[in-house]
Amino acid sequence: MSPIHSIDMADEPPPPRDRDPGLAPAEFRDAVNSLRRTVLRPEVRVEQMRPPQRLAPWSHALAAEVRGPDGTELSSGRLVLLYDPDGVEAWDGVLRLVAFASAELEPGIAGDPLLPEVGWSWLTEALAERGAAYLAAGGTVTQTTSTRFGDLHGPRTSVALELRGSWTARTPELGPHLLAFVDLLCTAAGVPPEGVTVLKNPYE
Repeated sequence: MSPIHSIDMADEPPPPRDRDPGLAPAEFRDAVNSLRRTVLRPEVRVEQMRPPQRLAPWSHALAAEVRGPDGTELSSGRLVLLYDPDGVEAWDGVLRLVAFASAELEPGIAGDPLLPEVGWSWLTEALAERGAAYLAAGGTVTQTTSTRFGDLHGPRTSVALELRGSWTARTPELGPHLLAFVDLLCTAAGVPPEGVTVLKNPYE
């Protein structure tokens, strides 16, 4: 992925032939532009990806990942913007954001029965803290435990969390929504909030 902090549109994939960006409704263009100008924290890499074509008349998609200081991927996800100028009853609006996030967690929390609720709160609290106006949120959180055998490298037991969620944005200003999604990925990856430095134990 391109090593950038904001969204680089230089290598964006061509739009579908029947979806000329110049013909897109102004509300959709405003929403996409708000995503493009959002500046993200340095641990995050974001690039545009080809969006789904049949979920809405207009769509825009981003792939994101959080990497550690050594370049190791800590979490990843996708954020898709769907726009239907006629509105969708289930959305209760015209701008729907669909998110997927995945991260490997510490094995010690594998048995925590509250893990799904905690994982969902990472999203809702991030939206609230970023001031992202939304409604009609819903989704699922899945936790899986994998055990390695034989010559496979890595920890013997690993725990992965996957979150799938969607919500309707009240306005085309989607910067706070993208920042909240990035906060979710960072929290799942164990990356401290912006401006917080984790001090090493001097006795280790």
